[in-house]
Amino acid sequence: MRSKAAIGIALTALRANKLRSALTALGVIIGVGSVVTMLALGRGASADVQERVSSMGINRLTIWPGQAQAGRIFGGMGSSDALKPTDVEAILQKCPSVVAATPTVNANAQVKWHDMNTNTSIQGVNESYLQVNNQSVSTGSFFSARDVESNRRVCVLGTAVIENLFGKNDPIGQKVRINNIPFQVTGILKQMSGGGFRDPNDVIVIPVSVAMNRLFGRDYVNQIAVTAVDNKSLDEARDEITAVLMRRHRIKSPADMDFNVRTQTEILDTFSATSRTLTILLASIAAVSLLVGGIGVMNIMLVSVTERTREIGIRKAVGAKRTDILRQFLIEAVSLCIIGGVTGAGIGTGAAKLVSHFAGWRTMVTADSIIVACLFSAAVGIGFGLYPAQRAAKLNPIEALRYE
Repeated sequence: MRSKAAIGIALTALRANKLRSALTALGVIIGVGSVVTMLALGRGASADVQERVSSMGINRLTIWPGQAQAGRIFGGMGSSDALKPTDVEAILQKCPSVVAATPTVNANAQVKWHDMNTNTSIQGVNESYLQVNNQSVSTGSFFSARDVESNRRVCVLGTAVIENLFGKNDPIGQKVRINNIPFQVTGILKQMSGGGFRDPNDVIVIPVSVAMNRLFGRDYVNQIAVTAVDNKSLDEARDEITAVLMRRHRIKSPADMDFNVRTQTEILDTFSATSRTLTILLASIAAVSLLVGGIGVMNIMLVSVTERTREIGIRKAVGAKRTDILRQFLIEAVSLCIIGGVTGAGIGTGAAKLVSHFAGWRTMVTADSIIVACLFSAAVGIGFGLYPAQRAAKLNPIEALRYE
């Protein structure tokens, strides 16, 4: 039997039981759709984070509290109160390769304006925040070093906060209450691209002195961001920062350091490795549903073999070979999975776009993820359709003709 004839017979058999074929393919559709959607979410989050980290500049270093730990993106192991505001002053004074530095104290807080309120990220920084983070103010002005020194209660808002609190009203000069403490709005941060699982524009920036003394009651900072003279000075800047902080923290051995310094390249590499692991994990979880769909295909094909026992006997009686029967039933199983795979890929692409539209998360549907998902569904059809096809091929023609 030629392959073209076998495909025709297989498709005719599937059309003869349309509802059963559709329900069988549904398991594959859900599986492939889930894989495509999860891959789109994982890759979108990875691209968003990498773009955001890269936008801060390649000559940036970040100092985290705690000992460095492989695979960790933020911080390390150990005390979270190791870094102090005076460490920033020492770095600026004693590290020639450093041109700017800002501490960061961050936490979430409730923010109110009139009868509107929102919960957002509050970041306490100094006047060098814009330079270090490669940011700018679109409207108004950023606070100065004098504002930081005098504990002035001023703030600069991200665009998402403005949408949540002010709508179309002009926030400049208005007063918002952060944890019931009034702050005057002096500026609006330029909108940053990307969404991901956390909107980078959903933030309020305030002087670090106010954040520590009035808002959060801390004597330490969560991190210190540093800008080197240029990207060629990164290693030199890291060595200088390490030496200064080891002296200040009275640390004699690098193994006992209560801080770690990372460049943007290292952070990107760690993010990439973590994102790949997360994407594989999400896709693996989604692939379980595809395997369940494959089991459904096997079950239906076994039922089909039982129902068509006499048909198999007649085909063998008129000269059909074992390979012809094997090919026929295998093509049926693979056809079911390919149809389900293509449909599932379309549904998965649509689901990813819906998530991006309604949740604001960045998603990336690539051609290779769709191809891999469809090939995997075809492999499921072969894997789970092989046993029923072999069972049909091995039927004794005389016993098959006697079957009622």
